[in-house]
Amino acid sequence: MIDYTKEELVELLRKHPEKFNEWKLDQEEVDLSEVDFSGMNFSEIDFSDVDLNSSSFADCTLSFVKFNNADLTSVDFTRAKVIECDFSESIVTGADCSYAEMTYCNFTDADLAGCIFSESDLSNSDFSGSYNLDACRFDEDTVWPDAEYLPDDFDTRYKDDLSSLKDEDDYSSSDY
Repeated sequence: MIDYTKEELVELLRKHPEKFNEWKLDQEEVDLSEVDFSGMNFSEIDFSDVDLNSSSFADCTLSFVKFNNADLTSVDFTRAKVIECDFSESIVTGADCSYAEMTYCNFTDADLAGCIFSESDLSNSDFSGSYNLDACRFDEDTVWPDAEYLPDDFDTRYKDDLSSLKDEDDYSSSDY
């Protein structure tokens, strides 16, 4: 069994993704946390059960990638094109998906607390069985899938909560 460094795994993913998938089958744990994958293109990669905590997929194109049961805490997906990827049973808490296109993805049993979906296109993705979607951040430019792909009680209407954060003292004149 070959032991790879994180840098060697990134090169393996870049040049021989099928060999990464084969190698991963024999691994109990794969740690790719804090790795910068920015700008790479991945198709049919199996990141199931992989620790990707605080990694970056910014400006990536990801298609048919499996993220099942992966730790995607605080992962950067900004401006990524994510198509038909499986995030089922993954931890996506605090991930930044701003300006991302995440279409036809499966988020069944995924924890989405604190995710940022500002100006994201989430059309045709299935969030119906996800957790903590009500604890994510989004704006009026976020494109949501049809209601049948969202939790029953989820409200896609953007609310500007900033006014409630202002203190009364912010409006009074200064005494200096």
